Amino acid sequence: MTLPGEWEMVVGLEVHTELKTATKMFCGCANQFGSEPNTNICPVCLGLPGSLPVLNERAVELAMAIGVALHCRIASSTFHRKNYFYPDMPKDFQITQYDLPINSGGYLDLPDGSHVSIERAHLEEDTGKSTHLGGTGRIHGADRSLVDYNRSGVPLVEIVSAPDIRSSAHARAYAAELRGILIATGASDGRMEEGSMRIDANVSVRKPNAPFGTRCEIKNLNSLRSLHRAIDYEALRQIDVIEDGGTIRQETRHWDEIFGETSTMRTKEEAEDYRYFREPDLVDLDPNQAWQDRVRNGLPPMPAERRQKLTARLSEPSQAQLEAVEVVIDLGLENFVNAAIDAGVEPALAVARAANELAAGIEMTPNLAPEAFSATVLMEQGGALSATQSKTVLGELLASGGDPKSIAKAKGFEQLSSDSLGSTVAELIEQNPDEWARYREGDEKLAQFFIGQVMKLTKGQANGKAVIAELQARR
Repeated sequence: MTLPGEWEMVVGLEVHTELKTATKMFCGCANQFGSEPNTNICPVCLGLPGSLPVLNERAVELAMAIGVALHCRIASSTFHRKNYFYPDMPKDFQITQYDLPINSGGYLDLPDGSHVSIERAHLEEDTGKSTHLGGTGRIHGADRSLVDYNRSGVPLVEIVSAPDIRSSAHARAYAAELRGILIATGASDGRMEEGSMRIDANVSVRKPNAPFGTRCEIKNLNSLRSLHRAIDYEALRQIDVIEDGGTIRQETRHWDEIFGETSTMRTKEEAEDYRYFREPDLVDLDPNQAWQDRVRNGLPPMPAERRQKLTARLSEPSQAQLEAVEVVIDLGLENFVNAAIDAGVEPALAVARAANELAAGIEMTPNLAPEAFSATVLMEQGGALSATQSKTVLGELLASGGDPKSIAKAKGFEQLSSDSLGSTVAELIEQNPDEWARYREGDEKLAQFFIGQVMKLTKGQANGKAVIAELQARR
């Protein structure tokens, strides 16, 4: 979205990602989504008197993996208590990292060539989850509230970007690329709908080259679509306030997905409001170089490297093909594409089928073997299947697996012989002399007319490429 006048938006994102550990950050309770409420709890994550935290080693490794992937400096760090009251915070404080985070000073390069700096990526624990019943579903006006402490104490990494983002589309691209990195490292499953990744957006507006304006923070955005819409709304809201002679108040705001607007939650706290102090029950965290090297050497290729390798297999890729490559990498489908290319499929065709047919049935891809995908697309490329038939066979393979040749035979997808196709085309030319004359005179759109008629007569058994070849031979 383009802002009116000469206004420019300035955005920084705080991305909270739950780590894929078996247990919570400071205790042995299960880190598991979807359990019955208040079943994965113990004295430590409930903050009962006398309980002591024990740091989760795997959480530290995953935090370092994120830091390496984001080109951060990994350093000795400390834990602090961030004090505030809210019903879903059982201890009335959160154990987090403050002035000495484990990761700092990184960056993320996006597919469009832009660069976003990462200020820090620090460890902390998650809060519980409140459900407000009645009214709007928010605490104000609710009849009653329920609290589930299963999430309390789940390990988090908070990734704080610099205010380098200048549009909602830019923010969305950054969040999507970051999500791909978090999944690739194994640190997160990236399921925003389950709260595994949540985004806070700090938004302000200014005139070109002016100092940064007063920012407002939009809390807990749980989809890329919500992120995009909320940033656009908030930037326009701030412009309207300023142009009407008002001033922007630094505050935390709530995004309402139904009404498509932000609203005030509370005035924005400053660091001193949280009364940070060192966590007395935890020692400093100082991962040695050998530990860091093990984490670094254990990382798989990141999305940017995988995109580059797959793009290199395409010959002079178009913009549409580059976008298809992004889909393939984002969904982790490159094993299908590489297997097909290695089997002799044209790279552009392999990418197109993966980015469309496999992407549409992504949840069913465990049913599909890469060899079956390769065989199907090879049949299409060789003319044994039309594009439509190939898509149908892939749909069957995704639904229930099987052998592509057997599926094609069962559906009657045997191609016509050249003699049979030739006689069918000759018959149609005789029946449609005006269309044939226009085609011969150079109206290429008539080719689709004849292909459609052939498909109708042959019940889809003809191959479109073969029909065009037959038409051109008779032209």
